[in-house]
Amino acid sequence: MNELPEKSCSIERLVTIPEDVEKVLQGKKTATRRNGVYAYPDEIMVLDGKEFKIDKLYKQTLGEMTDEHAQQEGFANMEDYKQSILALHPKMPWVPKMSVWVHEFSPVTQ
Repeated sequence: MNELPEKSCSIERLVTIPEDVEKVLQGKKTATRRNGVYAYPDEIMVLDGKEFKIDKLYKQTLGEMTDEHAQQEGFANMEDYKQSILALHPKMPWVPKMSVWVHEFSPVTQ
């Protein structure tokens, strides 16, 4: 297995936008893509008192993303996801070769 890099941020910063938090709580968002590593597999993220386990962490380029990946992010399709990202980062160009870290997660059931 490839060795994972050091975290660039903490797990508490993985999902912070209120609309995204709500999507996670509703089960509509099961992954988040970031420029760096925010959490390792098996770590627990707590949102609104509910626990979510990081299941997978891997690299992907924006160009490799499909509508299915966008749906993991809580969007209908890639175009909606792309427009949301560009709205969050107004000066950022959409570069298909850009790599991101995919953090996939699921609710912890008690």
